Amino acid sequence: MTSQYLTPAQLERIRNTRPASSEIVTTAPNSPLLSLLASTDRKKLAQLIVEEQYIPGQVVFTEGDIGEAMYIIRSGRVVVVKGNLEKPTVLGYRGVGEIIGEMALLENRPRFASIVALDKVSLFRIRREDFLKFLRANADLGMSILRALSTRLRAADEARTDSAEVEQRLALRVSELETEKQRLLELQRLRQETSDLIVHDLRNPLSLISGAINMLELTLPDDILSDNRELVDLITINCDRMKRLVDALLDVTQMESGDFELILGPVDLAYLIQKICQRTAPILKTYEITLQASMPSDLPIVVADEEKIDRILANLMDNAIKFTPAGGSVTIYAGQEEDTILVSLTNTGPIIPPGDRERIFERFAHTSVSRQSRGFGLGLTFCRLAVEAHGGQIWVEPAKTGEGNRFAFTLPLSSEPELP
Repeated sequence: MTSQYLTPAQLERIRNTRPASSEIVTTAPNSPLLSLLASTDRKKLAQLIVEEQYIPGQVVFTEGDIGEAMYIIRSGRVVVVKGNLEKPTVLGYRGVGEIIGEMALLENRPRFASIVALDKVSLFRIRREDFLKFLRANADLGMSILRALSTRLRAADEARTDSAEVEQRLALRVSELETEKQRLLELQRLRQETSDLIVHDLRNPLSLISGAINMLELTLPDDILSDNRELVDLITINCDRMKRLVDALLDVTQMESGDFELILGPVDLAYLIQKICQRTAPILKTYEITLQASMPSDLPIVVADEEKIDRILANLMDNAIKFTPAGGSVTIYAGQEEDTILVSLTNTGPIIPPGDRERIFERFAHTSVSRQSRGFGLGLTFCRLAVEAHGGQIWVEPAKTGEGNRFAFTLPLSSEPELP
């Protein structure tokens, strides 16, 4: 088959096209099929998998082609495109560990979309013909793979169905309440129950995952760790994000009730900002976002709760990355202004409307901009409560360039903060 390549103009057009799907973040490896293949005998696996390399703009397969193989992304990122490549509809992105074109292994039918490499991409290719031979030679294992593949294909449809049923039940229950006050109280109760459930069920397994990753980094040989650095970083980053979400659910409830305590000590903001830049470097690279940090060399030390300041910076950085388009930029600034330290994160992207700039810091709040992205809306609530607990202020305003937003907060220098 002759390789097909996009022109630089076509590739740039696709990069700048917003996905039609609201879920554009690539997912970590989480497929039963992938787990099963990883546990398969290496000799058998070598008969099944061929590694292929693609360059940016190269088409992996085209919509309408007969599906003769599926692919597992070993490194890099691809885009799922439907329609004419001159005027494409971008359905979403796929990253390390994800599977594309799996329907090809079940039925010899045309592809429903095209796949184009956005970066330098390495793929594991499994041909339909080789897969069928593998099934005949390894019947028991083949049935397990088919069940895993069927589970993966069915999961998306079941998730959509379950989500619709839950929404219908909640809508029916809320509509039965007699007054607007009762509706609000019931919604708040349901949200709190959801928060408590997530905190209870996720905190322990997340700690175990984080510990396991740390052990791998300590015990794996350097060459193996280096070859799999992208996968390890991807797991670590997303594990940290989930842990911050769980901690925010707990902390927001405690802060709103006044049942918490700041652990104060000297904090080097410049050092914390450098750590945030280092931690987010892999995901910034994935989304082709440039990062700049600006601060004086003599930035004063502040008296604060270091762990909470670190999480404030991490939440604001996550928020900036989430709403910065590919090719955009994020700028971090820190400096002294009279008796306070001012820290700001400015990103390019859609501007938050004036009417939403206060509400965005409220619990479970979504704006016309953030509504297109999933989330509980708790990160900014935690930031507001934590900053105010330190005696500071936090706000959002349009970027001075006229493109994007500037989130800023202050911390006092003169005295220790008063607890609420």
